[in-house]
Amino acid sequence: MELALTGNEKGWWIVSHENKLWLPNGELPFGAAEQWGLRGEAARQIGEWQGAPVWLVRRAMPQEMGSVRQLLDLDRALFQLAGRGVQLAEFYRSHQFCGYCGHKMHLSRTENACLCDHCRERYYPQIAPCVIVAIRRDDEILLAQHVRHRGGIHTVLAGFVEVGETLEQAVAREVMEESNIEIKNLRYVSSQPWPFPQSLMMAFMADYHRGELRHDPQELLNAGWYRYDRLPQLPPPGTVARRLIEDTVVLCRDV
Repeated sequence: MELALTGNEKGWWIVSHENKLWLPNGELPFGAAEQWGLRGEAARQIGEWQGAPVWLVRRAMPQEMGSVRQLLDLDRALFQLAGRGVQLAEFYRSHQFCGYCGHKMHLSRTENACLCDHCRERYYPQIAPCVIVAIRRDDEILLAQHVRHRGGIHTVLAGFVEVGETLEQAVAREVMEESNIEIKNLRYVSSQPWPFPQSLMMAFMADYHRGELRHDPQELLNAGWYRYDRLPQLPPPGTVARRLIEDTVVLCRDV
């Protein structure tokens, strides 16, 4: 339930608008609402971290609005709460009116949902399932530089699950579309909420089966097989992609 801040409330403050996050001095603000000029704003508690509430405030700040990516080095639980706040703020912003009848909606008092008083429709935040996979060939791992990545970062292959697909089918299709190879021995590893913009990454490892590597230039700048001890620049620690790469390196050393 949202409440009007009196100024005395304390905790972590996720102030978000249009997928951006307020990061004064590059950090997530912590302290009293009055200290951060948030008295009178509407806020909703979305969690707790280290015994302190985590509050969501939906508004744009005049400066220092950044990306939740800047918080990747934080504790994973706090990063996930920040990502949750950004996603909820965008969900509420994009569901001000009912998609069925067009009437104004309001926020539920008991759950993360938007309600329509006219047609009684109820909307929940939607999550886009994604698959991400590390592929090993003997003592090498397949890494690629995506067109959306800058700074020379190379990572494993990933993509969204399509309607009617299983996760396993999505992995096989994405790998074929982006690299022209087939895989075998696919196994699930873990998952990670990924707020870019509202995804759930489901991570896998697999072995190379057959096919000649040929990357899709619309998705990838390049792709190649890299020996485990001669890797290019990798994704930052804390990401599921980095975990997959590190786990694959362990397997490569045992070859």
